Amino acid sequence: MSSIDELFKASGVGNKRKLEPLRDPNEFHKSARRNGSSSRHDNDPRVDDSTVAAAAEPPPDGDDHTEDDYGPGLPPDDDDDEEGGRFFGSGVTAQEAQVLDYLDGNEAELAPEKRDVAWLRRTAISFEKKISRNAEQRAKFEDDPAKFIASEAELDAEIKALSILSQHPELYPEFARLGCVGSLVGLLAHENTDIAIDAIEIIDELTDEDVDAETAQYDALVDALLEADLLSLLVSNLERLDETQETDRSGTYHALSIVGNLCETTATAERVAGEESLLKWLLRRIQIKEAGEGVSQNRQYAAETLAIILHDSAKNRRRVAGLDAVDIMLQLVAPYRKRDPGKGREEEEYVENLFEALTSMVDEPEGKAKFVEAEGVELCLIMLREGKLSKSASLRLLDHAAGGTTTAGLEVCRKIVEAGGLKTAFTLFMKKNTDRRAAEHLVGIFASMLRVLPADSAERIRLLAKFVEKDYEKTAKLVALRRECAARMAPVDEQFRAEQATKTAEEGGGEGLADRWLLARLDAGLPLLRTLSIVLAWLVAEDSGIRNTVQKLMADRGESTHVIKETIQEQIEGIDADDADGRDTRDMLLTLVQFLE
Repeated sequence: MSSIDELFKASGVGNKRKLEPLRDPNEFHKSARRNGSSSRHDNDPRVDDSTVAAAAEPPPDGDDHTEDDYGPGLPPDDDDDEEGGRFFGSGVTAQEAQVLDYLDGNEAELAPEKRDVAWLRRTAISFEKKISRNAEQRAKFEDDPAKFIASEAELDAEIKALSILSQHPELYPEFARLGCVGSLVGLLAHENTDIAIDAIEIIDELTDEDVDAETAQYDALVDALLEADLLSLLVSNLERLDETQETDRSGTYHALSIVGNLCETTATAERVAGEESLLKWLLRRIQIKEAGEGVSQNRQYAAETLAIILHDSAKNRRRVAGLDAVDIMLQLVAPYRKRDPGKGREEEEYVENLFEALTSMVDEPEGKAKFVEAEGVELCLIMLREGKLSKSASLRLLDHAAGGTTTAGLEVCRKIVEAGGLKTAFTLFMKKNTDRRAAEHLVGIFASMLRVLPADSAERIRLLAKFVEKDYEKTAKLVALRRECAARMAPVDEQFRAEQATKTAEEGGGEGLADRWLLARLDAGLPLLRTLSIVLAWLVAEDSGIRNTVQKLMADRGESTHVIKETIQEQIEGIDADDADGRDTRDMLLTLVQFLE
């Protein structure tokens, strides 16, 4: 029979290591003493017997081998070990090594899933299944919520997962086509308000203005939302949410945010305002005072939402004005006639949004009539005399209310005179440091009154008398203001002419130059220059004494009324004659120009 050694040789494997003969422990002790050191593993139970057995035998006594090392060998060097080689090897267990190898080999499988139509369809199927399963569980275990709570949690997670769509607006049309938009909106009627709030938050995120969606993509989503009766369901939730609870308060905020998002275009804003129950809720909400001082975020947001709805739509302004909104908002701003809003950002924005909404509504005849009826003129005059931060907002409001050629605008101008507004307005006008914005609104009020107050009426005579009194000082102020505006405009016009000359020879080089010039002129005070020119033209046409004064004041600077005429003619060229108001304005200006020959 072959020996074990022969079997190992035949297999190609090296000689089997033979067990070393047992040695006397005293010899180990002597060896350690001869080497002058001992291993730190001498008493370590982790060092097995094979390590000890493999130790080299010490030399016989008397041999000089002081530089040789005997006993167990040192562990191999490993620069990567922690704490200077505290651990042997890599420090990774076999199981951990297998996990790392698996991850390395499956990186492609762990890559983010591609968000395409196929993914959306799978997501839609899963979403619909979760809705159906929750509905079934709720119906089956109506009296035992513990049995359907799991399906509710799954539905909650599925709704929140839809937020990824805001990063892929190219999928919006398909999302709507699959019917998922209708299902999402339908969840606003869910018995669990937490589920409804989840759906509201997702809709808010999908319609946010920061989503980089093309017009067609965004419109496909919005149309589907509105067709699914989103607005009425939003109102239902606004009615049932309890804002004393943090979650419900957040839900209200996101619902208001959706309304603001939908009003990005005038057409959609008018569809939103068609939901009268929403308008009524907003008007109620801006009146609700919460416990404590100041204005809450949602109350401020409700006022902002109304301002957004009214901003670009005459139809919406008339509709909201018909709900007594002017009277409601005037009552809300009245407390600020003598005091400023609190230091909190919400209250300041709340007051600003109320004035913004009022200013939008009084641009319409219906709004002007409501403004006079609710004594808005008197309130604005009080604010001009006594207000602080409200002063500039009330002046702007009064300017817009007095504008226009309708009977309602005439009533506003008459009320200004009757309420002693001439003294208040001219006191502000004659201040030395009247800022340009305030001057623009004051001169705008004068221009509106000169246009609509009937000739020989008591109100018109009182207005003209203001420009005559005290040696025509107010007329002189008009001329001085116009000269200042013209001086600001001169370098802008000069720069435009220089740029135009250099661009003439370049094909297409002047594209956009005219638009930039107009914007620069607007910033320099073009609206004020034009309004001042119209007021001066009216005064020159009305009174010979004023005409002589204007001519003399302008001649002192080497000018004539011809510069006023040029400004008005330039304005005439830019008027749209297809519009009825435009034609009336054009005819008026053409008549005034004749008095400046």
